[in-house]
Amino acid sequence: MRKIAEVTGGECYGPNKEAEIPVMGAVRDNREVRSGNLFVCIRGERTDGHLFANNAFERGAACCLTERLIPDAAGPCVLVDSTLSALKTLGAYYRRLFDIPIIGISGSVGKTTTKEMVSAVLGEKLHVLKTSANLNNELGVPLTLMSLNEQHEAAVIEMGISEFGEMSRLAQMVRPDVFIITKIGYSHTDTLGDLEGVLRAKTEAFAFMNPEGIALFNGDDDLLWEYVPKMRKITYGLDSRNDIHAENVSVKGCASVSCEIILETIRLNATIPSYGSHLVMAALPAAFIGKMLGLSAEEILRGFTAYKPVDGRASVSLGKNITLIDDCYNANPHSVEAALKSLSTLGGRRLAILGDMRGLGDMSEKLHREIGASAAQCGIDCLICCGDMAKFIFEGFTSALTDSCMLDSGKASYFSSKEELITALPGIIMKGDALLVKASHAMHFEDIVGFIRRHTPNTKTIGL
Repeated sequence: MRKIAEVTGGECYGPNKEAEIPVMGAVRDNREVRSGNLFVCIRGERTDGHLFANNAFERGAACCLTERLIPDAAGPCVLVDSTLSALKTLGAYYRRLFDIPIIGISGSVGKTTTKEMVSAVLGEKLHVLKTSANLNNELGVPLTLMSLNEQHEAAVIEMGISEFGEMSRLAQMVRPDVFIITKIGYSHTDTLGDLEGVLRAKTEAFAFMNPEGIALFNGDDDLLWEYVPKMRKITYGLDSRNDIHAENVSVKGCASVSCEIILETIRLNATIPSYGSHLVMAALPAAFIGKMLGLSAEEILRGFTAYKPVDGRASVSLGKNITLIDDCYNANPHSVEAALKSLSTLGGRRLAILGDMRGLGDMSEKLHREIGASAAQCGIDCLICCGDMAKFIFEGFTSALTDSCMLDSGKASYFSSKEELITALPGIIMKGDALLVKASHAMHFEDIVGFIRRHTPNTKTIGL
C-alpha cells in the first residue's frame, strides 16, 4: 500500500495505514471487488464511488484510492488529488514491471473483434491478458493493466479514443510492442474533424511505443497504406499487395467464414466458426502475431476455431422463426456498411433495423444518407429506421430505389421513437427473416434486441 502512495504522491490514512498489505488488481465497482483488490473511488455522473468504500472493504478490498477523506473508513486508504490521474500513473508504473509482449489495438471499426481474435489465437499457447468488456478508455486501460500478474505471457489491450491527445495518454501507459490499426474511418469526426484527423489521433501512439516494435496496419485502407511510421511496418488485407493477405474468402451463412491466409512462406486454410466476412480482417493480424510469438500453424488454426464474438458485436441467435444479428453495441459508417454486406449474404428476407450513428459532426446527414443508399445496393428487403439522424438513412434508401427504378424491391419504414418501433415490430417481423439490429450505443438498441428475443422463443445464441 505504501508503494501506491509513493508512486501516486498520495498520503496513507485509515486503519492499518502503516501495514505492508499486498494489492492485487484494481476495480472501480464495489460489486466486482475480489480479495486483495485496490478499490478506486471514482466520482461519476450518477454516483460517487467514495460512498461504497466500506462495501468494498467488506468484500475483501485491500485498500481504497480516494480523493477525499473517508472518516469512517474500515480499512487503509491512499488520498490523492485525483483518483483517475492516480490510477493512470499506477497503470503506467505497473505495466513497466512486466517484460512481456504487449499488443495494442485501435481503429475506427473492428477493434474488439480483432482483440478477441488475437487473444483466441495467442491463448492456444500463452497465458494472455485481454481487455474485458468496454474497458478501452482512460479509466479502463489502467484497470486492465493492473490485472497483469506473473502468470501472463502476453497482453492484448484495446485502445479507444474520441479526441486528440487521448491516444498519447493511453499509449504512455500501454507502451505497446505491436500496435494494430484496423481502419481509419468516420468515427468521432465531431472532435477529430476528418479522416486525416482520425489518422493523426490514432498514430499518436507511435511516440510511446517500443522503437523496435511493429506497426501492423490494414493495408487495404489507403491512408494506412501510405502512412510511414518510424518503426517496422507490416500490412495486412485482402489486396495481394499486403505483407499478409487472404484469398478465396467463403461465407457459409451464419455458420462460418473460411479463407486462405498467405503469411510469408506459409499458407493457412483457416475456418472461423462464426458470422461475418469481416472476421477475415481480424484473422490476418492474429495469424501474424501468432507466428511472431512462436505459435505453430496448427496452434494458430485452433485459435481461429476458439474465437467467440462479444455480445452486441455481430453475435447471432438462431430460432425456429428468425435469424437475429445483434450488432447494437456501436455503429459508424464503415461498420454499418460491413454489417449490411454480411446480412446480404444470408437467405430469407433481409431486414435491417438501423439507428443513429453518433459523433459524425457536420458530415452526419450526408453519411447517414449514404448508408441508406448502401442498404439499397446490398439488396436489403426491409429497412426500419429510428432516430433523429436515422431519418436520413430512410431517405437515402428510398431515394436510391427510386433513382434505380426499384421502388418495389425494398420496403422502408421510419419511426421517430424506439417505443413506437417496438410496438410495431410484431407486425413487421416475418417467419424466416434474417434480422440485423445496429446503431450507436447511445441509442440503446439492446432494448429492441431484448424485445425480439422475448417474443421469438426457442432462440439459440451461436458462439456464446
